[in-house]
Amino acid sequence: MTRIFARGRTARRTPGTMNKSEARYADVLAALRLEGKVAAYWFEAFTFKLAPDTRYTPDFVVMLPDGTLEIHEVKGHMEDDAWVKLKVAASLFPFRAVLVRPKPQREGGGFETKVVNPED
Repeated sequence: MTRIFARGRTARRTPGTMNKSEARYADVLAALRLEGKVAAYWFEAFTFKLAPDTRYTPDFVVMLPDGTLEIHEVKGHMEDDAWVKLKVAASLFPFRAVLVRPKPQREGGGFETKVVNPED
């Protein structure tokens, strides 16, 4: 059976399955783990309740060697609702929130990171 979607829309992804950017970032985290800069990381393993009927599942929860936990959100393009959820999570929970954006190949590839300040 062929599913038809509105023009410009694609099928939602399956939870627990990484997209290409997330898979590349998981490789970066794995390399950092081997170097001892990351103690552990989990993909979509935690869900936070932000408000009644509002939940947020970060792409990665990362544990640093000192035991500090961070939430990392990998986004090539960020919609307003995702940005608000990330900022609310950063304000409610004692985790540093990090926005991770893939850099284009013409700019050398890799990723750029930005710590999310809930007050901004």
